[in-house]
Amino acid sequence: MASRPSAVQSMYGARVGKRSRGGRIALWVSVIFLVSPAVLVFLWMLSLSLKTEIDNIAYPPVFIPNPPTLASYVEVFQKNRILLYFWNSVLVTGGAVLIGLMVGVPAGYGIARSKSGKAAAVLILVARMTPALSYLIPLFLLFQLLGMVGTIGALVVTHLVITVPIIVWVMIGYFENVPVELEEAARIDGASVWRSFWHIALPLARPGVVVGGILAFIFSWNNFIFSVVLAGKNTRTLPSAVYNMLTFEQLAWGPLAAAALLVTLPVLLVTVIAQREIVAGLSAGGLKDG
Repeated sequence: MASRPSAVQSMYGARVGKRSRGGRIALWVSVIFLVSPAVLVFLWMLSLSLKTEIDNIAYPPVFIPNPPTLASYVEVFQKNRILLYFWNSVLVTGGAVLIGLMVGVPAGYGIARSKSGKAAAVLILVARMTPALSYLIPLFLLFQLLGMVGTIGALVVTHLVITVPIIVWVMIGYFENVPVELEEAARIDGASVWRSFWHIALPLARPGVVVGGILAFIFSWNNFIFSVVLAGKNTRTLPSAVYNMLTFEQLAWGPLAAAALLVTLPVLLVTVIAQREIVAGLSAGGLKDG
């Protein structure tokens, strides 16, 4: 009689093990299916940047450079002011992310603690989903009146349209998970609203600040349309600089791929370095108290 429960348990354990293995296999198949196109495109760009132009236009296509060459990268730096454009991107993205954090983190806290927070959260979501072109025309007219077209300041202000909604939306979820009782206890002890936010809510929501800053950095760095319309020759960012490398006379695939990889490299490095913080932060932000 004692052997029957153990047999049932072993059969149940075997079924659970098969389900878990099947789930892992399905997960990996889904991941490979979703990630493989991006990986193949990245590897093809890398191949184009390391080949000569003869190999780039050869048929059948040559995937592996033989031998690899850095001539495309040298040409990009020689014929374009890549370092200037890189510095412009750092200024614009860094300024937009810093100001976005200064504005978005307190705004997210206020919305999370407000009685009408749901309506404000919907407005933030609508602002996030609205295409950038909707903001571009009125901002261009405003900067034209102020004489700011072609300046770094104008680009920073326009990129706030990208960074602030992202940061606010992320921080709302984090501050909603911070127990209100902790702040109420601090206020009973004499702490002001600002002190309870700074010393209690903000430290507990630190992963959200990291995730919001990283996501804002990625979207701001990759933004293209604002720089094309509002930037000048000396204030272009890297994405628009790559666009200006396209000419009607000749399309050089090697330098174009090299420049595109230079634009992608900072975002790729930030994502790889901070991937644990991103995953942990998004997981923590997805937990809602019942």
